[in-house]
Amino acid sequence: MNTQVLPATAPEAAATAAEIIKNGGLVAIPTETVYGLGANGLDPEAVAKIFAAKGRPQDNPLILHICGAEQIEEYCHHIPQAAYDLAQRFWPGPLTMVLPAKSCVPKCTTAGLPTVAVRCPDSTVTREIIRLSGVPIAAPSANISGKPSTTTAQHVLHDHNGKIPLIVDGGASRVGVESTIVDLSEERPRLLRPGGITPEQLKEVLGDLIVDKAVTAEVAKGETPKAPGMKYRHYAPQCPLVIVSGSREKAAMYIRNLYQPGDRVLCFDEELPLYHGCDPLSYGQEADLESLSAGLFSALRELDDPKIHQVYARCPEGEGIAFAIQNRLRKAAAFHIVDAEEVLPPLCKGRCPEGAEGL
Repeated sequence: MNTQVLPATAPEAAATAAEIIKNGGLVAIPTETVYGLGANGLDPEAVAKIFAAKGRPQDNPLILHICGAEQIEEYCHHIPQAAYDLAQRFWPGPLTMVLPAKSCVPKCTTAGLPTVAVRCPDSTVTREIIRLSGVPIAAPSANISGKPSTTTAQHVLHDHNGKIPLIVDGGASRVGVESTIVDLSEERPRLLRPGGITPEQLKEVLGDLIVDKAVTAEVAKGETPKAPGMKYRHYAPQCPLVIVSGSREKAAMYIRNLYQPGDRVLCFDEELPLYHGCDPLSYGQEADLESLSAGLFSALRELDDPKIHQVYARCPEGEGIAFAIQNRLRKAAAFHIVDAEEVLPPLCKGRCPEGAEGL
């Protein structure tokens, strides 16, 4: 199969993509969060192609992408007023809502759950593809399952060249991490995944919000996830990744005492001088959290290299969008976190790069 890449600005892009969707095929679509691997969310055979292409576990539910709040009732029932309040405030945008599913939504899309996740993406071309195809588009992130997500058309081409007919190139994703997911199917709203819409913003509308334990810790074996990204190790390069928290100076001392050739350091722009000689890679500025969000997955994909032995990562602290970045990095690290403030740095034993002893 020849994979075609069409710019989102091409006059034929939306119609070409919609025709493939209507015929049961797969299309990579741009959104403000990450690129999605899309298919007709009401067609079980088309949905099965998503799972096959990604190597995605069958118990990991998909998100239905729709054109706006007016379509929620087509696929959901027992819709609380809070859903329309959130849609009015944040759609189109990086917010997904979990609601009771109507029978028209196949169980393969919901992973057998009685609920379905829906969102309206902030991408003009993708909403036009949905409109022209006449069906909701089920679309998880377009990466191979478990690997760092795709935030450019080139990332998608790397993972799926020759496997899917079309990639619609909308440029680099603006938000850079997957959408916030809030469950509205229970009595109290529950945050299932942090993203571009922060918990603080949700509380302004909802007044109440529970943070699910899967946001900050591993989900127990055998537990069925209610939304994408909850259960499995996600977003990870091939090599082990450990988060090193604490002050810049203590973290740098800890990392440099452990560093060996073949390791990499993932850090902030402001910290690059601290890791001279340690092959550091910046994913944005600590003072600009949106730059970290936008740059995270591109950096993780660069680190997805079999020649790299170990990655030491720095993670922003605090609330807001930092909470989403923490979630993605913790899952990439399988929740392996070291606090450099509490752990004595190991001895160098001749392994430190030149100049490290002064830190």
